[in-house]
Amino acid sequence: MKPEIHPGSYRKVVFKDMSCDFAFLTQSCVDTKETIQWEDGNEYPLYKLEISSASHPFYTGKQNLIDTAGRIDKFRKRYAKEVII
Repeated sequence: MKPEIHPGSYRKVVFKDMSCDFAFLTQSCVDTKETIQWEDGNEYPLYKLEISSASHPFYTGKQNLIDTAGRIDKFRKRYAKEVII
C-alpha cells in the first residue's frame, strides 16, 4: 500500500442488520455514536444497517419486503396522481 493515503482510524466495529437482528464484527473506519457489547464481552462501536447479506433477497433466495422508512408509501402517493392530458 502507498503510505499516507489510507485512513489511520481503523478499529473493530459491529455492523447490525436491524431488519433481521443479524450482526457481525469487522474492522472499519466508519463514524458511529452508539456502542454495543459483543459476544466476547467487549464493547464495540455499533453501526446500524437496513439490509445485509442476511436479509437481501439475492443472498437469501426469497423475496421479503421490509419498508422501515415508509419509502414505498411515499412513492405510491407521489405518483398516484392522475395525469391530465
